[in-house]
Amino acid sequence: MIAMTQSRTQSARAYRRVAAAVDAVCAVAADADATTLAEVVEAVAAERGRPIEIADADLGPGVCGQRRYYPNKDIIVLASTLPSRDHTLAHELGHIVFDHEGAPAPEVTLEVSDELIAYMLSQRAHQTALEDGADDQAEWEAETFAAMLMTRLRVFNSRGAGVSVLRFDEALG
Repeated sequence: MIAMTQSRTQSARAYRRVAAAVDAVCAVAADADATTLAEVVEAVAAERGRPIEIADADLGPGVCGQRRYYPNKDIIVLASTLPSRDHTLAHELGHIVFDHEGAPAPEVTLEVSDELIAYMLSQRAHQTALEDGADDQAEWEAETFAAMLMTRLRVFNSRGAGVSVLRFDEALG
């Protein structure tokens, strides 16, 4: 019983951590009048004082994107043939926001499917990440961040006047 309670507490903290990161990114976006994902990436880069470049490349099978860290900048590399470019861009931005270290590309190559994405967002995947360690936790955080950020951007842009909506949503919490 104690283990289950600790697990729920850890899970709630992890969700709150991701939600707080999305809130912070949306606040930066509002300050910069950014309502598109590309503008949000630029706003985050400006806030950090560290450039984030976006590039396309032919990546290995099943690799949708990569965050590449350099001493003076970050580069988000997206696979040239992505069906969901924005989601992958948001995922990689999540790695930057959380300052995840990452792993060499051959170690993180996975076949991407709808089932994998659903699994990564599930509570069970979060528990597995807690048990398996930092790399799985980093992927869960980045994927959850991407889903939450994309949802917020869709809401902002569907309601018109993006920045005013951002400010209104901030006021409501």
